[in-house]
Amino acid sequence: MDKEPHISQRFDEELQGVHELVLTMAGVVEEQFANAMVALQHQDSELANEIISRDAVVNGYEVRIEEECIGILARRQPAAGDLRLVMTLIKTIADLERIGDKAAKIANMVLSMGHGSQAIHANFLRDVHAMGEYALRMLREAMDALARADADAAIRIARGDEELNQEYRGATRRLVTYMMEDPRTITAAIDALFIAKAVERVGDHARNVCEYVIYLAKGRNVRHIPLEQVAKDLQKGAS
Repeated sequence: MDKEPHISQRFDEELQGVHELVLTMAGVVEEQFANAMVALQHQDSELANEIISRDAVVNGYEVRIEEECIGILARRQPAAGDLRLVMTLIKTIADLERIGDKAAKIANMVLSMGHGSQAIHANFLRDVHAMGEYALRMLREAMDALARADADAAIRIARGDEELNQEYRGATRRLVTYMMEDPRTITAAIDALFIAKAVERVGDHARNVCEYVIYLAKGRNVRHIPLEQVAKDLQKGAS
């Protein structure tokens, strides 16, 4: 009779351990992205090289966590909420790894801009930096919602992705205007467009994490469903 609680406790410890690993990975990814924006702002090639080299750390976390999750699925055959947690973590690390890739991409752009190509003017980067701060906040809040399995917070955070998309569209229009007014800015503006798109994608990945949180907390797959509809449905379910 003592064996069953012992097994259950070990299972809970395994789930908690892999959950904590995901949050640790998220911390590394957040730092990578924040540093990428700093490297861009200051054209810091040394920091950019550090970001690129640390991308392997992010990849290592993804492989390790995925292997541990697969091991849990094979050994424990979890069901219901435990199964949702494992699947949520597997999906989350894929998005975190892609955010790490975006940080490395921005760092590579910093290096390419520092070797003979036209440097992006500060005016071009103003919008990108504002977007970066917003995307980083979305990511941090999404991971906090995951740590607490907070579906209401996840919906609120996910709504912010549309605001980030609007900022991206506005930045794109302004950069196109720069190119039309002064063809000499074309190279710099195209660089800025690529960077702005990378930042916008970070917001998309943060939104994905929010959708996984809703799945974890409520057991509902809300991909491809408008957020307002999701909010209404969850409110009905709570009443």
